[in-house]
Amino acid sequence: MRIYADNAATTKMSKAALNAMLPCFEENYGNPSSLHSEGQRAAEALAKAREDVAACLGCTAREIVFTSGGSEADNQAIRTAAGLGARQNKRHIISTAFEHHAVLHTLEALKKQGYEITLLDVHENGLVTPEQVREAIRPDTCLVTVMYANNEVGTVQPIAEIGKVCREAGVLFHTDAVQAVGHIPVNVKADNVDMLSLSAHKFHGPTGVGVLYAKRGLRLEHLISGGGQERGKRAGTENLPAIVGMAAAMKEACEHLEENAAHMIKLRDRLIEGLSAIPHSVLNGDREKRLPGNVNFCFEGIEGESLLLLLDDMGIAASSGSACTSGSLDPSHVLLALGRVHDIAHGSLRLTLCEENTEEEVEYIIKSVAEVVERLRSMSPLWRDLVSGKREFILK
Repeated sequence: MRIYADNAATTKMSKAALNAMLPCFEENYGNPSSLHSEGQRAAEALAKAREDVAACLGCTAREIVFTSGGSEADNQAIRTAAGLGARQNKRHIISTAFEHHAVLHTLEALKKQGYEITLLDVHENGLVTPEQVREAIRPDTCLVTVMYANNEVGTVQPIAEIGKVCREAGVLFHTDAVQAVGHIPVNVKADNVDMLSLSAHKFHGPTGVGVLYAKRGLRLEHLISGGGQERGKRAGTENLPAIVGMAAAMKEACEHLEENAAHMIKLRDRLIEGLSAIPHSVLNGDREKRLPGNVNFCFEGIEGESLLLLLDDMGIAASSGSACTSGSLDPSHVLLALGRVHDIAHGSLRLTLCEENTEEEVEYIIKSVAEVVERLRSMSPLWRDLVSGKREFILK
């Protein structure tokens, strides 16, 4: 038996997405920019996908730009705001300490170009507040970028309230919503968002395709120069099969949002309950204000890499944090931002569920994690020191 519990890293493509994509390989294979019949059929499919994505986000089709994924969308949004700010002599950007690296590394690059970056601290519960943002905004602030939901600990930020603060201050607001779209309600107008990034493979769409929502009237900086595709905002022939598949997956996810969330919340809460019974463990992130399928724990006295490998041997696919940095031996920057010390952050486990997971699978995960943690601790000199009293427990 195999149990896939790493849906924050990527999801299995849905049949709806696959079925939508197949005609693009066999019938609508033309270039959407071509004037002949094949090209026009492709252009119609592209326009329909754009309308479906826009409907899910609560915006107009003209505000949707198709990208290669969330990382590209993050880069384009941040660099657009930075460029606009520079032209107004505003070079201050506000973000948080636990953003995805697509955001943090872009900000690091801008810092080398003379921008000043303020990274807000996140509380132990993994949340930032509108008040923090309000206090950090200055006359020279050109952008606030705060992720909608954290990719590791799953905490959902008060985006609408933060957006309102930015709107009142006249500052552009971008949110990385890669983990949120398709799992919780997202509406760019109600959330007071100027730019939003998403990626298809987080909600059962194909990999290698995403979206940047940019409020009408916002002139985007070019990351890729070339032809006039995407109304001149992103050069390169559109990846029609992936775009159509993304739109189908997104539409299906949004149509079944409530029932899927209810199912995953039930499984999530049972998983949290079961893992909390393991001694000297802690849930990372707020207990309630988190994504429906996200569970992230630290277990004292073990290494996360060993935990993952043994769980994999038992048929469970999980992770210790972001898939983008899974090869790194460094502790999660997200957990360190929450105040976890290095020794504890090293012993982390992220389990992310989807609507296809079952109660039986969750019970098996609870049983397996408890067994593996006990096994690893029995072999750990550090654990022996903790039990003997030579060292004090950090997680009581």
